[in-house]
Amino acid sequence: MNDILPFLKTMLTAPGLSGFERPICEIIRNEWEPLADELSLSRLGSLHALKRGDGAEPRRKILLSAHMDAIGLMVTGIADGFICFTEVGGIDSRILPGQLVTVHGKRDLPGIVALPPAYLLPPGAGDGAVEMQYLYVDTGLREDEVLENVRIGDVISYATQPTELGKDALYGHTLDNRVSVAAVTICLEMLKRRKHAWDVYAVASTQEEETLGGAMTSPYAIQPDLAIVIDVTFARGPGGGDWRSFPFGKGVSLCEGPNIHPALLKAVQDKADELEIPFHHEFAPRMTGTDAMALQVVREGIPCVVMGIPLRYMHTPVETVSLKDVKRAGRLMAEFISDLEADFLEKITWEE
Repeated sequence: MNDILPFLKTMLTAPGLSGFERPICEIIRNEWEPLADELSLSRLGSLHALKRGDGAEPRRKILLSAHMDAIGLMVTGIADGFICFTEVGGIDSRILPGQLVTVHGKRDLPGIVALPPAYLLPPGAGDGAVEMQYLYVDTGLREDEVLENVRIGDVISYATQPTELGKDALYGHTLDNRVSVAAVTICLEMLKRRKHAWDVYAVASTQEEETLGGAMTSPYAIQPDLAIVIDVTFARGPGGGDWRSFPFGKGVSLCEGPNIHPALLKAVQDKADELEIPFHHEFAPRMTGTDAMALQVVREGIPCVVMGIPLRYMHTPVETVSLKDVKRAGRLMAEFISDLEADFLEKITWEE
């Protein structure tokens, strides 16, 4: 794919909160259809794209998992025409006041997250960051119009428009994890022009931000031999510069920890070194916070590796990413898969 930016921008304008992924799923389906031999949906709504290998049957299978769901808000009540809400996924209430949002009711309604004056809040509630329970969405409509169009349980998504910064950066909402879907798309595009012995299953998984439901269920149907989980990780920026963050625009991260199989990790690292694709060592001493937590323990267990795309301002409406890193992630996956030998599992030393 020569230019991933138009597709990425299209994804970043679409809703698709965790458990409500249909709008984004349709966009991805349209993009993946010409790149795959077969498309299907799981019972939980995850999109599966099969790109068949050219090795002798029965072929080994590798799964590429990139979750497509996003964080957002959900309506919990309507008071005097103003909408009360709670979070879907992890949201820091400090970033909400003044944000543009879309309320997905009978029809989509533009709105703003409003912050009451401190003197109207309970004593002490206006000191410092205001809790979510005191915020509301104002659509500018009369109460009867709001009640006609909005009900409890409707979801609310950010309305930030994706915008390019400088020569290589892009900001917007839900780059976590639409940038990884874009990287998988680049991989599929490259594999369209290459031979590969293994069957490749690209999965845009559902519900990662809340339940890991997509990552728990899709592997039961696919039964892969290996899995690459691709997600975002923390890029260095204001307030984030320790061992848990990585240089912006200078390569992907490859994670080490209990969710990761060390032998598979080494094979991917060796391929990155061979191709001179820059990468950084990420360490997750506990869970990775990705689809790998579920994928790894499906059935008798699936060896996983986790690749991270460094992202600034995670879980905000202005997440920022380097397009170079998105392309690097896609290329590394494609090159690794292209060179996977049919007997890779027999040659590798799993005890490493």
